[in-house]
This record gives sequence, structure tokens and C-alpha cells, in this order.
Amino acid sequence: MPSLTLKVAGKSNPATVAGAIANNIREGKDIEVVAMGPQSVNQAVKAITISRSYLADDKIELTFRSEFMHLELDGERKSAIKIVVLTHKTEA
Repeated sequence: MPSLTLKVAGKSNPATVAGAIANNIREGKDIEVVAMGPQSVNQAVKAITISRSYLADDKIELTFRSEFMHLELDGERKSAIKIVVLTHKTEA
């Protein structure tokens, strides 16, 4: 399955990110969300939560698994959170 990485900033609109998550899941893509910093992680979790409601009529349930990742930015090693979005078909 193709994979898509979405980068979320502290000023990202959660509803817009949620729409991107939902649309790409409908297209069969695996989604990873990368966030660096507390505001970014907050916006990312809000977006995943909102996207659950966007996918309810499609009978797709979302959960996620988070993990640390390290990025090299301007010669410095920075920590970020990678959120892997998991999909499950529901009956109801």
C-alpha cells in the first residue's frame, strides 16, 4: 500500500489536516503524521480525532501508534513524534 507522510505544525488547521487524512485513507494510502513540539502534537492528535468522524460513514475506524523519530535540521539532531494511523473496517 502506498504511504503518505503528513507534517503538522503548531499552527496547522486540524480540520484541514483531518480532511487530508480521511481523503488519503479513502484512496487506500497508509498515513503517518510527523509533529515536532507540543503544539504540533496537539494539532496532530486533534486532526486524527476529527478524521475519525469524517470516516464514520465509510465504516472505517482509526487508531494510532506513536513513536519517536530523529531528524537532522540545520546541522542539529531534533526529536519528533511520528504517529502511524491504523485503519480498521467496522460493521456498524
